[in-house]
Amino acid sequence: MPFLSILIVALMIVALIDVITRDDSQVKHLPKMVWIIIVILLPLIGSALWFGIGREYGEPGISLPRMRRAERRAGPVDVRPAPPTDVRTTEQQIADLDREIEEWRLREELERRRRDGEEPAAGTAS
Repeated sequence: MPFLSILIVALMIVALIDVITRDDSQVKHLPKMVWIIIVILLPLIGSALWFGIGREYGEPGISLPRMRRAERRAGPVDVRPAPPTDVRTTEQQIADLDREIEEWRLREELERRRRDGEEPAAGTAS
C-alpha cells in the first residue's frame, strides 16, 4: 500500500510540474490555476485528467511557434514593415539641425530684406 501512495504522490508532482512549466497556449479546457487545484485536490484523477485532456501534445519532431490563446483567437497577425530608423550618429544629427537652423535664418533674412526693398547680399543664396 505505501508503494501505491508514493506512486500517486510522484504522479501528482510530475503533473504539477508539467502544468506549471507548460506554456499557456498548450493548456486546454481550463486555466492553469484550475488545473493546479484539480491536481492537488484529486491527485490520481486530477493527474490522469491533466495528462489525458488538459494538455496539448505536439507532433514529435515538429516544433511549432507558440501562440497565446488571444493571438489564436485574434486571427491573422498584421505584418507591416518596421518604420525606417535614423542611422545617423548624434553628431551628424546635430550638424544637420545646425545647417537647417542656419538655412531658416538666411531665409528669414532674405524675406525681411525683400519686404524692406533691399537687395540681397552677394554671399546669400536665394
